[in-house]
Amino acid sequence: MNPLRQLTLDDLRRRTSIKWRLHEPDVIPMFVAEMDVPLVEPVARALAEAVAIGDTGYPGPGYADAYASFAADAWGWDVPTSHSIEVADVMTGVREALRLTTRPGDVVVVNSPVYPPFFEAVRHEGREVLEVPLGAEGRLDLDLLASVVELTRPAAYLLCSPHNPTAAVHTADELAEVARLAATSGMRVVADEIHAPLADPSAFVPYLSVAGTADAYAVASASKAFNLAGAKAALLVGGAATEAEVASVPELVRHGPTHLGTIAHVAALTEGREWLADVRAGIAENRALLTSLVADHLPDAVLTAGPGTYTAWLDLRAYDVGADPAATVLERGRVALA
Repeated sequence: MNPLRQLTLDDLRRRTSIKWRLHEPDVIPMFVAEMDVPLVEPVARALAEAVAIGDTGYPGPGYADAYASFAADAWGWDVPTSHSIEVADVMTGVREALRLTTRPGDVVVVNSPVYPPFFEAVRHEGREVLEVPLGAEGRLDLDLLASVVELTRPAAYLLCSPHNPTAAVHTADELAEVARLAATSGMRVVADEIHAPLADPSAFVPYLSVAGTADAYAVASASKAFNLAGAKAALLVGGAATEAEVASVPELVRHGPTHLGTIAHVAALTEGREWLADVRAGIAENRALLTSLVADHLPDAVLTAGPGTYTAWLDLRAYDVGADPAATVLERGRVALA
């Protein structure tokens, strides 16, 4: 059964998250990475049981081990849990990794288009963003990246894997080339892998599983794949050479996740895998439907919708949509895209 078909619009409008409260009731909200699916049953049960017994204190252990078990089964990756710390959410982990690997004023490479908070995170930490645009079909432009790295010697590279919003899944060869560039230039890599569980497990390659990534970091979470943005928890994972850096992270950062968030994520990672497989199948159906609809109704638009997650990139420059296409679509079509 496709979990993405189980809720009606009336069901969804009962929700109070920003997705369903920011715009007027006649607007279809598609502007935020939040799925319209029922909650994973084991997660609902675990949260209800925790609340029933008043288990609402500080977070306990278990998140790193649950993610390691999931990663081993999904990707054959042995997560270095001894070099891992739990953090509040992925962007907190990204910012902490940038603090560990760079200094104020350093240059950080970001591929555009990308999740907008990447730019905010880099600048908030006092670093300088260097945009390296994606290439054809929303994939990494490795030739451009190599030339930029050689010319500018950036301190770090904030990699989105799978990429948001083009949903490209980086190949083992692409990631190996990134690792080679990093090793030869001294550039540190921080990989945001929050969308990874939504990709085909046979296609996704964890960055830290690639040779030559011992000084890199990955940030992971169950929140995106299991629709748990409101139950925060995430994991910052360092490569084999990061032990001293990871140990230096203050306790304040390590106390970021909520206990209920940890409970929800552990239940999802351990008991929600069949649900996740159904969701991946549903996303594939929706991607095919969107591709067909765009071809029929917007033949001059360019849709980039890879298999890595449920986001997509729609280029409407062939149409009269003004300088802000999202605002035009919202005004004329009552659909919020950004």
